[in-house]
Amino acid sequence: MLFIVISLFAVFVNGKLCNNPELATADDFFFSGLLTPRNTSNPLGSNVTAVNVVQIPGLNTLGISLARIDYAPYGLNQQHTHPRATEILVVLEGSLYVGFVTSNPDNRLFTKVLYPGDVFVFPVGLIHFQFNVGKTNVVAIADLSSQNPGVITIANAVFGSNPKISTDVLTKAFQVDKNVVDHLQAQFWWNNNN
Repeated sequence: MLFIVISLFAVFVNGKLCNNPELATADDFFFSGLLTPRNTSNPLGSNVTAVNVVQIPGLNTLGISLARIDYAPYGLNQQHTHPRATEILVVLEGSLYVGFVTSNPDNRLFTKVLYPGDVFVFPVGLIHFQFNVGKTNVVAIADLSSQNPGVITIANAVFGSNPKISTDVLTKAFQVDKNVVDHLQAQFWWNNNN
């Protein structure tokens, strides 16, 4: 769905400022740095380098973006969803265990182990993940069907929200003791999306 807001001074499409085409330069369509491996020394062992409308203003309204994902051995790009995009992932180096879960009521899990050159699709809005099952680093490229796909990391959203979701709500939803919820909410929820 396309949302256009016109103000006295600027046009916003899907929440992003449209540049005046007369003032556009080659830099509005350029990003450098996807060849550079990113630091995966974090609790998840992964790092996502997003290339979307924030990094390349010329992508606005074009309906595409991409990301480089680096994984340390046994690194995880944890369960997340893109509310505005389908993702197609290709493995360049290493092997990844990937999967997604369909929506209620089935909650069906689809998984596969990918090797260099393999491709997997994660449909728009579905929770998905990637896990490095090998002892070497993995590099993958994800293409997304939106210039502004968004990302909702499930654990961060549920246990790291600000303000916190009520413990009563979470204990009921997960059918666990309050101490478990308190412990999970006290964790530092790592954001590996850059």
